[in-house]
Amino acid sequence: MRLAFFGTPEIAVTALEELKAAGFLPDLLVTNPDAPLGRKQILTPPPVKIWAEEHNIPVFQPTSLKNTNALTPLTDQEWDFFVVLAYGKIMPKWLLDLPKYGTINAHPSLLPKLRGASPIRSTLLLDLSACGVTIMQMDEAMDHGDILLQEPYPLPFPISGLELDGTLAKRCGELLAEALTKIPSGDITPTPQNHKAATFCQKITKEMAELTLDPFNLPVGKEALAIYRQICAFAGWPETFFFYNGKRIKIKQATITNNQLQITRVIPEGKKEMDFASYFQK
Repeated sequence: MRLAFFGTPEIAVTALEELKAAGFLPDLLVTNPDAPLGRKQILTPPPVKIWAEEHNIPVFQPTSLKNTNALTPLTDQEWDFFVVLAYGKIMPKWLLDLPKYGTINAHPSLLPKLRGASPIRSTLLLDLSACGVTIMQMDEAMDHGDILLQEPYPLPFPISGLELDGTLAKRCGELLAEALTKIPSGDITPTPQNHKAATFCQKITKEMAELTLDPFNLPVGKEALAIYRQICAFAGWPETFFFYNGKRIKIKQATITNNQLQITRVIPEGKKEMDFASYFQK
């Protein structure tokens, strides 16, 4: 079986490890171009490229998928499957239809819930009942294709976005391997999504992580829970923060105690991580 894998971030690497364990090592890895990262804007390869080089797998990093003539690593070969997880580019219909069995996608939500760019973190922010993994047959519309496999995940809230990333990415890889086994033998019946029930999520930005907080009068009740869900959802990146006396305070750890938000660990601007109480001594 010849397959090309399209993906970019760390969660795609986690899924690739599961595919590898199941005996499905891609023949080509398609990922985004290297990009400048950090304060020094150092040109950095995406995690999938690093993984590919460690496994001696060819890498293709197109800047666009619109120019057919620039996609010869894909068009000059015959493929059984394209497999997609968190790639980050819109794929035209002709490309989706190129492999023998088309293109399958792993989406970490219970589609049609939370279509869009940030389903894992948005599960924690918006809809805890959406937690799970869907394998779908991709079409030209966003997260719109027929469902091939779907599995809910009982969410042990509270859970950090980072931890949920790893858990659902691992399950994505396992279910992708199952789909790659069952589709050629006709053991999966595609099921159309209920498009009327679709919900959507937006791309996570750094600006979404800014909170308005009084460190000496932390919120209670529904407000406390809403902020706590933001802290969980944005763990790892972009990480919630607030400003106090002109200083940016990044929240590293928090809980809910007696219906009130309790912040336990912070990184004040220009300092190392420390106890919240040590920094905000009355």
